[in-house]
Parts: sequence; structure tokens; C-alpha cells
Amino acid sequence: MTNPLLQSSHAPVFSQMQPEHIMPAIEQSIAKARAFVAQQLDSIQQPNWDNFILPLNAVDSDLERLWSQISHLNAVVNTPELRQAHDAAKPLISDYQTWCNQHSGLYQVYQNIKDSQDFATLSQGQQKSIDDRLRDFKLAGVALPEEKKQRYAEIKNRLSTLAANFANNVLDATQHWHKLIEDKADLSGVPENTLALLAQQAQDKGQQGYRLNLDFPCYLPVMSYCDNRALREEMYTAFVIRASSGQWDNSPLIAEIVSLRHELAQLLGFNNYAEQSLASKMAESPTEVMAFLQQLAEQSKPQAAAELQSLQDYAKTEYQLAEFEAWDMFYYSEKLKQHQYAVDDEQLRPYFPAAQVLNGLFATVKRLFAIDVKAHDGVDVWHPDVRCFDIFDQEQQLRGRFYLDLYAREGKRGGAWMADYQGCYRRLDGSVQLPIAFLSCNFSAPVGDKPALLTHREVVTLFHEFGHGLHHMLTLVDESPVAGINGVPWDAVELPSQFLENWCWEPEALNLISAHYQTGEPLPQAMLEKMLAAKNFHSALQMLRQLEFAVFDFRLHLEFDPEQGANAQALLDAVRAQIAVVIPPAFNRFQNSFNHIFSGGYAAGYYSYKWAEVLSADAFSRFETEGIFNPQTGQDFLHGILEQGGTQAPMQLFAGFRGRAPEITALLRHNGIAE
Repeated sequence: MTNPLLQSSHAPVFSQMQPEHIMPAIEQSIAKARAFVAQQLDSIQQPNWDNFILPLNAVDSDLERLWSQISHLNAVVNTPELRQAHDAAKPLISDYQTWCNQHSGLYQVYQNIKDSQDFATLSQGQQKSIDDRLRDFKLAGVALPEEKKQRYAEIKNRLSTLAANFANNVLDATQHWHKLIEDKADLSGVPENTLALLAQQAQDKGQQGYRLNLDFPCYLPVMSYCDNRALREEMYTAFVIRASSGQWDNSPLIAEIVSLRHELAQLLGFNNYAEQSLASKMAESPTEVMAFLQQLAEQSKPQAAAELQSLQDYAKTEYQLAEFEAWDMFYYSEKLKQHQYAVDDEQLRPYFPAAQVLNGLFATVKRLFAIDVKAHDGVDVWHPDVRCFDIFDQEQQLRGRFYLDLYAREGKRGGAWMADYQGCYRRLDGSVQLPIAFLSCNFSAPVGDKPALLTHREVVTLFHEFGHGLHHMLTLVDESPVAGINGVPWDAVELPSQFLENWCWEPEALNLISAHYQTGEPLPQAMLEKMLAAKNFHSALQMLRQLEFAVFDFRLHLEFDPEQGANAQALLDAVRAQIAVVIPPAFNRFQNSFNHIFSGGYAAGYYSYKWAEVLSADAFSRFETEGIFNPQTGQDFLHGILEQGGTQAPMQLFAGFRGRAPEITALLRHNGIAE
């Protein structure tokens, strides 16, 4: 029987994939790729783009497609057997990537093509691919002596394993905690929608009552609405100490990860890992990044302090709260927002049934970019809730496909993300591979005969991830290293995602994405006005929270001292003392579940969210001036940003769309923060 991971058609057959298929598929594919590299180097006398790089890109694309299926399944239907197979295969992928990146023969071919007269005749995308590849060779230590190359490979392999272990610990610690509440009175204040979910979770486990867990569809409503303060304290404590003790303790992993990253950077001639991280980003120096974050913090902190004081005063005067604690933050914030704006996230939820939000999202991007999104039924999926869609342009050309997995469940990692299954590239036979994406969220699933009803926050999340998906799928670049999100600097890759979020706040777009799930009536004007008025409620507090994480991440990698080690908690405490106005309890171990920087791609790069938000807010300000559904402005963004992939520097693309360099004023204005 053919290994389903190696079948030649490019439509994955998820239902047939088993953990035992993973290692044979990876070993076979890597062996094939290594043999191909050797054959190319031996047989091609005068390497060029067509006879050398294009075939090599095809081999890499096949391997990336294989690994993306495996890593995606590990994230969305995690089982002990699948995890074991995934974690065993991951170092093999790391070894192969290091082998390629340190291969002096490959490096010389790229350098020779760069130095040849033919280089000037290549397309912009081809030239950028070669330039990026030469940079990556150097960042992988291609010029290092053999013993240092070997040490580099050892570190990369170990970091790959540590990242997987870190994420596994977070998932296991999150899913280990649960609590059964038998008396509904103990959940006083919790919305009916959430109570139905908790009752369903108990029923699924053969229990009577309400089963609580630390997944966001449960955690956030309980922390925001539950009158039972002791229960809020218990849940808060469980949430913030995840993966910080016992068998899932990530503390030693953090210390080793940061130390190894520092050693890696120094092997390559950098002073620290922050410098190494910036070598492939928009920001030019650590000084520039820290100054940027400091500027935002200084702009935001006075307003954040006032927001916090107002909240604490409200809790004290209106509810006689003697001591304001961390587990009171969400609860009294929600009370204050209702008091000031008479708007409640739960009151909005019935107006955002998942089907209406999806249809409205698709209608929004149709009006913006003249694209159609159509259901692609009958495909093989990994869970019954998963749906597949195709994207067509105005000439009805198929431009991309995506799988949508909206709901939280056991065995699925938390958060929301876009991952690429395969990217756009021109194959050896001249055909173009269709870009395909995975879009994953963790919303509350439908309960009984009631559809899934989203909070507005979840609507924003969906738009965000779809923005990433459009960037990946709408590219017209067919050189795979710079197609879609490939070749885009990490601190610019959030531009399309954050940009699309803006339409979630525009009345004209809200009319498309909202309709009461029972009556079909649109969001009432009075409720809409209240929601818009409350848009920037506690926005400075939220800004500071993100800046706290960004500064902690950057300083952790910038200031690491091998003699002292990575005392992450002491550094985080120091960052909070400087930046934050909300200081959490001493037992809070946020860093131990900070997947973004310890198992994701954001190490010394979490600042990217705010960096790209400057670009996205300023880009949207052109729509504010010219019309949020102005078709020409939409086409300009499509052609000037989304279709360009990584072929040009983001600043060039932005300036081409906006007519000037980005300015920070739009970001502050959109967040209601006075300059």
C-alpha cells in the first residue's frame, strides 16, 4: 500500500494518515532530496536558474508539503502516538535544513549565479530568491570551520527538540487541569452560551454538571462574568502557572533554549541572538527596536495608569472591593465597560453566528479585492468540523484553497494561526502549484441545535488569520522562496492580517458580518454605536501588555550573559517594573507558556506585532480617506502588497501603496491613545 503521505496527488488524504507513516515518509523524502543535490552538483556543468535552482526548489517544495501535513496534524489532532512520531521526525528535518544551508557546494552555485552576467536578466523574484538564499547560507554558518559547523548543527537539532517539548508541555499542562462544578449557583453570572458549553463538556466525559477547563472558550467567559471570586482565583492561578512545575515544567527548557540561541549567534559572529534575529528583518538594529518599543510605552503608560486607576476606583466604590487582585481584572473590566457604554460582549454574541460571520468575511474581501470564496465540498479532512474553500479572482481563475478549522477541542493546541500546506511556484513542467493554507482557531463549538456564536473578539481573530491566508494565497509570484509569505521579513508579515482586522469595526462591513441567529435582524444601530464607542476601552492597558511581552522577549535575547544564565523571571519582573502598570502576583509564570518565542517563530521578534501594526494602521488610513470599500484602493493593496510576496523590501511596497514612509500617528489614533 502506498504511504498516504507520499501519494503524488497534491490533495492530502488526512483520514488515511497514521503515525507509523511519518518516519518512513520523512526518511525516504530526505534521502531522495540529498541524492538529488549530489546529482545536480555532479551533473550540471553550468548551473543557472532553470537547470539548477528551479529543480532544487521543486524538491524542497515537496519536502515542505510533506512536513506541513505532519506538523499540522500534530497541532490539531494531537495524540501520544502522533506526537511521538512527529517529535522523532523533527530533528531529521532540522538536520537536512542545516546540511543544505551549510553545503559549500550549493553555496558556491548560488554565488556563481549571483556573480554571473546572467543575473541581471533574471526576474525580480528570482534575484531576490538568490540574494535571500545567500544571506541564509551565511546565517547558517556556511563559512565556518568544520568543527563549528558541527556544533551549529548540534545546536539547531537540540533547539528543534526543545521547541517541540516546550509546546507539548504547554498543551499537556493546559489540558490536565479541569474542574467539575455540580451546582449551577457556583457559576452565577456566567452566560448561558458558556454554561451550555460547560454542560456539554461534562456530558462528553460521562459527568453531570459543568466541566471547566483552561481553553479560552471556557477560561475567558468565566474570568469575565463569574461572580464566584474564589473560582476565578482558582482558574487564574491554574492558568498562569501552566508548565511551571512537575513533569511539564518549562523553566529548564527556557534556560537551555536562550543559552543555545546565544551560543548559536556567537558562532555566527553576532554579539547576541537579537542581532542575529534582525539580520533577516526590517528593523536595522537592536537600538532601533528598543527605541520604537520605548516610544510606544512612553506614549501609552500615562493613559494606561489612568485606565487602571479608574477601574480600581469603580470596583471599590460600586462593589466595595477592598483589595483589587489579578483575578478581578477581566471581571470588573467587563462590569465597567457595561456601566460606561451599556455594551456586553455576550449581548453581541447572538448577532455573530459563525456562518453569517464567514459569509460576511467573504463578502468583505469580495468588495475589497474582487475575489470570490466558494465552498469546496467532498474533500478529505482531519475532523468533521473542518471545511474547505476555494478562492477565485474576477476572471474566475482559481487562486488558492484553504482548510478552515474553527473550534476548540481536546488534542488541539490553543490560539489561532495560519499555516501553509503548499505555496505557489512554477513546476518543471510549467504548471503552477496552487497555494493552499490551513486556518485554525479555537472558538466555542456549536452546542445542541444552537449554532456557534462568536464574540466580536473572535470575529477580529478570524479576520486576522484570514489576512495571513490572503497574503499566502493571492500571490502572483511563482518563485517559491519569495511567493506568498515566503521571503517576507518577520516584522512585516503581520501587515495584511492586522490590516484586515479594521473592517470588523466599520459599520458598512458589520452589516455584512452580523445578523441575529434566530431573527436574522442586523446588529441594531444603538448596539452598534455602543460597540464602536467602546472600541478603545482599556486600549492603553492592552498596548502596554503587548509591549511588556515584546520588551521581555527582546531583552531576554539581547542581554543574555552566559555566566549568569537566563533568569527569565527576574528579567520579566524588571520589565514590568519599567513598563507595566498592572503587576501580576509573584506566582505568575507567564513565560513558561509563551509559545510564540519558545516554540514559535517570534524569538527576538515579538516586537513585530507592533512594528507591523504601524504599517497596517497607516495603510488602512488611506481607505479611511478614500472609502473603506473603494475598489481602486482595494486593487492597489491587492496588487501592491498581497500579490507581491517577498519580492521586494516591505518598506518599498508600503511606500508604493501609501505614497510615503509609514507614520506612527495612525496606530495611536486607532487605539485612542493621545500623542
